[in-house]
Amino acid sequence: MSKPIMPEEIDPVIHERVRLAIVSTLAVVPEMSFNELKQGLSLTDGNLSAHSRTLEEAGYLDVEKTFRGRRPLTTMRLTQKGRRAFRQYLATLRRIVEQGQGSRNQAMQIDGRRTP
Repeated sequence: MSKPIMPEEIDPVIHERVRLAIVSTLAVVPEMSFNELKQGLSLTDGNLSAHSRTLEEAGYLDVEKTFRGRRPLTTMRLTQKGRRAFRQYLATLRRIVEQGQGSRNQAMQIDGRRTP
C-alpha cells in the first residue's frame, strides 16, 4: 500500500472551489477575457477579481490589461507554473481515488467478497 496523502499535499491555492473552476477552465483554453470567465462561471466582478488576484500572486495566472478600441480588456491565462500546479493537483486527486479503491478492494477481499 502506498503512503497516505497528507492534507498539505493538496494545493490550497487551487483547491478552493472558485479558484479550481478558474484554473480548470483556463487549463483547456489559451486565454479568456475577464467577462468570458465571469459569465461562464457565473461569478460576480468582485469574486472573480479576488480569486484571480490570489492565483496571480501565487504565480499561477497571468493577467493582462489592455484596451480594445476605447474599452478596457482584461485577459487571463495560466502561467507555466499554474499549468504544472494544476497537473500536480490532478495527480494528487488521482492518488487519493486510487488509494480509496485499493482500500475498498482490500476490505472486500478480507470480507471474502468479490471486487467488481
